[in-house]
Amino acid sequence: MGSVTEWHHPIPKSRGGKERQPVHPICHRTIHANFTNSDLEKRFATVDALLAHEEIGRFVDWIANKPTDFNAPTKDRR
Repeated sequence: MGSVTEWHHPIPKSRGGKERQPVHPICHRTIHANFTNSDLEKRFATVDALLAHEEIGRFVDWIANKPTDFNAPTKDRR
């Protein structure tokens, strides 16, 4: 992980989630650019579910070989 860590709530706080997981900022932005809080709560509250999503899986494959502090603009796909 890079020098900056953000904390992601697999079940959004607005939906009662309390658990947090560390994520890289670009990964965190990508998650929230692709899913609504409702999507996250109902279908994508686990790492396995997120990685099974075609776009997220492709993103993770692409970002895996980048430097730990890599950053790029994130488009909102919702």
